[in-house]
This record gives sequence, C-alpha cells and structure tokens, in this order.
Amino acid sequence: MRTSRIAGIGVGLIAALTLAACAPSTPDPPSGGPEQPPEGTEVDPMAPVHIGSLRAPESLDIAADDESGAIEALIGNVYETLFVVTDSGAVQPLLAAGHERSEDGLTHTFALRPDVAFHSGDPLVADDVVDSIERARGTTPASPGGAGLQAVDSVVALDDDTVEIHLVRPSISLAADLARVPIANDRLDGDRTTTADGTGPYTLVPWEPGSEITLERNDEYWGDAAENERVVFEHFADATALGNALLAGDIDIATGVATPGAAAMFEADDSLVVSDGTSTNEVVLAFNNRVAPFDDVRVRRAVSAAIDDEAVREAAWGDRGEVIGSMVPPTDAWYEDLSGIDVYDPDQARDLLAEAGYPDGLTFTLPLPTGSDHMTDAELIRDQLAEAGITAEVEEVAPDEWHRLVVEDGEYGATLVNRPGVRDLLTYGDPEAIWGYDNPEVAEWIEQSELVTTGAEQTELLKLVARTIAEDAASEWLYVTPTLVVAADTVSGYPINGLGAQFFAFHIRKST
Repeated sequence: MRTSRIAGIGVGLIAALTLAACAPSTPDPPSGGPEQPPEGTEVDPMAPVHIGSLRAPESLDIAADDESGAIEALIGNVYETLFVVTDSGAVQPLLAAGHERSEDGLTHTFALRPDVAFHSGDPLVADDVVDSIERARGTTPASPGGAGLQAVDSVVALDDDTVEIHLVRPSISLAADLARVPIANDRLDGDRTTTADGTGPYTLVPWEPGSEITLERNDEYWGDAAENERVVFEHFADATALGNALLAGDIDIATGVATPGAAAMFEADDSLVVSDGTSTNEVVLAFNNRVAPFDDVRVRRAVSAAIDDEAVREAAWGDRGEVIGSMVPPTDAWYEDLSGIDVYDPDQARDLLAEAGYPDGLTFTLPLPTGSDHMTDAELIRDQLAEAGITAEVEEVAPDEWHRLVVEDGEYGATLVNRPGVRDLLTYGDPEAIWGYDNPEVAEWIEQSELVTTGAEQTELLKLVARTIAEDAASEWLYVTPTLVVAADTVSGYPINGLGAQFFAFHIRKST
C-alpha cells in the first residue's frame, strides 16, 4: 500500500475573483491524486475508468437534486458552469468569456465563450444561461446553486452572447455562486430526470434509474479533450460492497471512504493508494438557541466545555480530520483556529451550570436518526457530559421524524448534524435556520460581507462573525471530516478534495 498525504489547500471562494474582463482560457484542472502513472506502465486512453460511489441518483435533474450521484457524475463532466472554483481557491471563468460589474455593484454583465455547443449540437446561447439560473433560483437551497442566489433580482439575455444579472443588493460572491449553477440546454427535448444535454467533455450514455451512469468522451468538446475514453460511475448500497469491489479490482476509484477503519484495510493492500483530501464537511452538536435550556449562553458554554472535541475526533477518525472552533473549515479564506475559545474543562462546565441555575446538573434528549454515522460520537459525548453532571439521553428516531423535529419544526434541544454545505457560516445570520441563533449584529456583518468590494474586506467581516458565534457557543463545533479517496495504483490524475459534490473525471488516466 502507498499513502498519498496531500496538505489541505486554503480555498477562499473570493480569492482571485476578477471583476473585469476574464481571459477565456481553460481553468486549472482538479488535482490531488498521483499525477504520474506507475513506473514501467503506459497510459491507455481507451481503457474505461470505473468509479465506485455510495451516492446513487434517483434522478438526473440536477436543478432539483441535492448531494446525490447525479451532481457527482454530471457537473463538470457533462454540464459546465459560467465559473469554476479551482483547487487553489481561484474563481476562474469557464463558459463565461468576460464579466463586468457596474459601479454600484447591482448589474453584472457576462459575455459567453464563443463557439460552444451542447452535445445535441445546439449552440450555447444566453437564453440557456437565463433558464438555468432561473431554475436554480426556483429550487430549495439544497440545489447546486439555488442557495447562493438570494441577491438576484432578474436575469436577462441582452443578445445570444450576453447575459445581464440585476441584483437587489451588491454581492461580491456572485461569480463564486454561479460556479455552482450548471448550464443546461433549455431546448432539451426529453425528460430531464433521465436525460442530459450539456456542454462538457463527456456525453451521457442512455440511462435508466437504478443503473450505472456511463459517460463517453465528447469528441466535439470546445476545450481540452478528456484524457480517457469512457467513465462508468457504479453505485453501491453500502460501504462494505464498495470496499469489496475495490479490493477485488472491479472498480478503479472510490470517491469517498466513510471510516478510518476502512482506510486502514485499504492501506494494507499494496495495489491501492489512499489519499487524504480536504473537505467542507463539519460535524456539529447543534443547539436550538430558541428553547430552554439552550437559550442561555451559560448552558451552551457549559455543554461545550464538558466535551473534549479532540477525543471525539480521534475516536471517529484516528489521526485524520481536524478540530474546528467555529463554523469555518480550514479551506475558507476567513478561517482562524478558534478552538482555544472552547477549551475542555469539566470544572468550568459545572460552575457555568450552577451560575445558570442548574447546580445539580441538567438533562436533555439528544435525538439521532436511526442508523446515523455519528452514534459513536453521540455515545462518547454522552459519557463526557456525564462527568460534568449533564445527562444526555441519546434517542434514535426515524429519519423522517428527525427531519421534522430538527429541520421543519425546530422541536429539539440539541442534536448532531453533519453539514457538507459551502459557507455554512452564513446560516448563523438567519434566525430561522436550525440553530435558532438570533444576533442582529452577526446578521448585519453577514449582510455587509456581500456589499464590500474586496475579498479582504469580506474576510475580515466573516472572521468577526466566526469569532462572535464561537464566543456565544451558538453550537458546539466538533471537527471537519477528511476526504479519503481510494484508488488502484494504475490510475492517476484524479481529484481528492471534497469541496463540493462533484467528481471531475476528465483528467484521470489509466495505465496498463
């Protein structure tokens, strides 16, 4: 076994954003995995690459999908976006050839890259971009780009090659938000749930629900051709089946490994490479700041002080993952190590509880959806809290019931959540979010962070937000999970950073 340890790259969505004309060049390719084939082998560009995943799509309609296999397989491979956020953190143009912003920041004009065609042969025109953005705006925030477009007032096609977006307020993040909106052919004559017509380096082989997703190299692609002829995304019901397929050589790559125990098994196989990438996946003990006892900052601080975050991370991931002190992963430009604000101190926890009126401790229920990956976390947290006189009653409930309690009705006190989203820090400016955190100053800072004109200004405001919510113990942030990609040593050029649901396949090479 060979292990590739790649240091996390700081990824700020605002970094290198150019508001003037953008050079229409091909963006930097995703990276992280081995770039060179094994010594003594030759790359076979016709060899199919088999990619294993636990994300089985129910539909190929990416505008209505969330974090499933449709996004993983299609965005960046079949569908493209106006901009792309690279592994280095730069926001680079893709289908956009130019971007101009008005002096007041409310009007953004985008010129489209010329001579781009969809797989059906239809040319890319501004109406396709308008339709794609409007579809993203019309979905829930779980859709690829819908969550980042709240500032958009209208989208219009000035001509076939130019799109104009009008905002209700300035948004420095607009280009980065558009990097999450896939552009589809609005003239598509077919069912969007089973067909796809994009501009990307691969075309979709006819697909039926429940089957694998097969992509073939698009020989008419406007940019650099994919470095493999065919990619097959195979979906597995559980991690055991996925692991067995890897060990048997039935697949070449697994897009993510869920546990360090599984990683250790693969590390024992000399024919496999385990690569550690970065992620935006935060594991959080969420407090409902709306309800007692968690409406009292002293209680929240007490519970936080009674939990040894480092021990929880180690129990879950061994020497992998990273403790965080606020809702900012190390890949964001506004990251600071704030773990010193929340120090493990059971004695301080008891003192804070007494000060809050609970000298004999307190009891609360900790609901988790049945089959949760975080049961080990919950049990360790329960035992740690008991040492400080706090009783957490871990209760398994049906996933639908958990969703109703936590997300829909807010009828919970505390629970464990796994947040894979981008820039979740901003949700603390919304009192209606699941945290129930209501701080007008924080909401104002978040709003102002979109009105500034430089990334440095935004970074300073969001650092202030992160520190404030940490001092308020708005949640108990535990750790960021790693992204573990396992691959046969015969493949190279694959991405390893889990900074979104996509898995870019066009740079992968297979050797024989």
